[in-house]
Amino acid sequence: MGLLQDKLGKYTRPQEVKAKGVYPYFRCIESGQSTEVIMSGRKVLMFGSNSYLGLTDDPRVKEAAIEATRKYGTGCAGSRFLNGTLDLHLQLEKELAEFVGKEDAIIYSTGFQVNLGVVSCVTDRNDYIICDELDHASIVEGRRLSFSTALKYKHNDMAALERELQRCRPEAVKLIVVDGVFSMEGDVANLPEIVRLAKKYNGSIMVDEAHGLGVLGRQGRGTCDHFGLSQDVDLIMGTFSKSLAAIGGFVAADESIINYLRHNSRSYIFSASNTPAATAAAREALHIMKTEPERIAHLWEITNYALKSFRDLGFEIGNTSTPIIPLYVRDMEKTFLVTKLLFDEGVFVNPVVPPACSPGDTLIRFSLMATHTKEQVDIAIEKLVKVFRQQGIIK
Repeated sequence: MGLLQDKLGKYTRPQEVKAKGVYPYFRCIESGQSTEVIMSGRKVLMFGSNSYLGLTDDPRVKEAAIEATRKYGTGCAGSRFLNGTLDLHLQLEKELAEFVGKEDAIIYSTGFQVNLGVVSCVTDRNDYIICDELDHASIVEGRRLSFSTALKYKHNDMAALERELQRCRPEAVKLIVVDGVFSMEGDVANLPEIVRLAKKYNGSIMVDEAHGLGVLGRQGRGTCDHFGLSQDVDLIMGTFSKSLAAIGGFVAADESIINYLRHNSRSYIFSASNTPAATAAAREALHIMKTEPERIAHLWEITNYALKSFRDLGFEIGNTSTPIIPLYVRDMEKTFLVTKLLFDEGVFVNPVVPPACSPGDTLIRFSLMATHTKEQVDIAIEKLVKVFRQQGIIK
């Protein structure tokens, strides 16, 4: 065995969890992503999906992907920079820019690549990148690749953000990068105060709308629109893998920023272009999102119902106000066990453990889709109450 194999072979945590029969990852789904999925030949209620509008299995979205594959083939065989730009990409970029209220936009192959490629290149060694401590891992990785000075503030603590801004040289670029909706906790960034502080200290703002798009704002335009602050935010990022029912991502900004990114963002330039199928699917999902407001209305109806139910039943759910509902367990072993017991009861949820959270904040991530029914939510809550009480997590 070589030195590399010897070193990495000492990582045995997954094997230890598997030996206990509670390993919760890579569970195989044998059907489309709907409110019910087939796993191991049986139906399971899905409360672990990011498909907030329930469009991943929509016939119109699937047909758009099929038609794009017929016309353009299965891939672009190159990067956008060279031979991989389709008219389909340009159409969607124009629509996305208009949707979020910006001059221009570009599409990346994944949402992770957006944050990686944008955060790492828009500032230099004389500048600052300031992040919320609970920002998504893709933002963290982009910050690590940047030559800029990295600063971090306590989650949603605006006094802490101001202290970090005060540390910066006035003449330097100060880019505040923040999740609009935090992916594990479900709470919303205090964008009005972030904008106020950015103006006070001549800072710039980038908002990750991965979990806000399709959920908040007019027609699902996101957190920035929800607060009426789209014009005060310099860069708006979003993904296709949540409400837009595909895979990919985009960033929208003014023309000067997008022009710079097109020619300098390495995860954009050196990655293969987004597939025709994914691009067409996202575009169709965007059209549905804009023309079916009742879909978002129902998502909020069941979200508010679930939030009240969990609070009334004594679950600890933090400051969430969105379809992402954290059910705190605060014990890693119990978090794995609860996930298994719920799956045995026919409810699929996701465990959240380090590095996705701190060791004392482990939780079950319960997420809702616009296609869930009240009856399905009631069944899931009944099972959750049963398991959480069995484990002594709630009374």
